[in-house]
Amino acid sequence: MELFILNFVGTALEIYRYLIFGYVLLSWFPNARESFIGQMLGKIVEPYVGIFRKFIPPIGGVIDLSPIVALLALHFISIGIQSVLIFLFKMV
Repeated sequence: MELFILNFVGTALEIYRYLIFGYVLLSWFPNARESFIGQMLGKIVEPYVGIFRKFIPPIGGVIDLSPIVALLALHFISIGIQSVLIFLFKMV
């Protein structure tokens, strides 16, 4: 059961990483974020990425680095959560 929880959390965080990456890719195409998929991804991704946008201004007003920092933070959060779960379930 513990292994299932660990795998589930890891998979959920990995899927969220792909959603952020997909949202960033949509910004490369004109009007893609206004599509149904773009709006759906925006509702899922923007609350998390928006936190980083408050602190990291775009470079030259055009290049937004906040999704990169958000992905990096999500990676460290994932490692932390999995480490805590391993510690709690005493898995080696």
